[in-house]
Amino acid sequence: MGAAISLRADFDAEGLRRLARKSNHASQARRLLALALIYGGGSRSDAARLGNVTLEIVRDWVLRFNANGNGVLGIRLRRPQPPSFQALSLESMPTAD
Repeated sequence: MGAAISLRADFDAEGLRRLARKSNHASQARRLLALALIYGGGSRSDAARLGNVTLEIVRDWVLRFNANGNGVLGIRLRRPQPPSFQALSLESMPTAD
């Protein structure tokens, strides 16, 4: 197994806990608290247990957090939905020319 990926130096455990308290999204708060545990000296296994995820997912959180900060740990948008039936039927109607 390789070496653990280090976390950004511009955040600390208390700062992430503060952000988690302010978060309106439970999933973002859970991710921030898991990373705060790592910043505080906890193991990644403990962070995975706290977040109720696998070590691989914690690794993904660390990579995303290191790349873009805490904003990327928020809610991910769903995939685009196909157009509704009504929109399709209106577009396909012939026009009177």
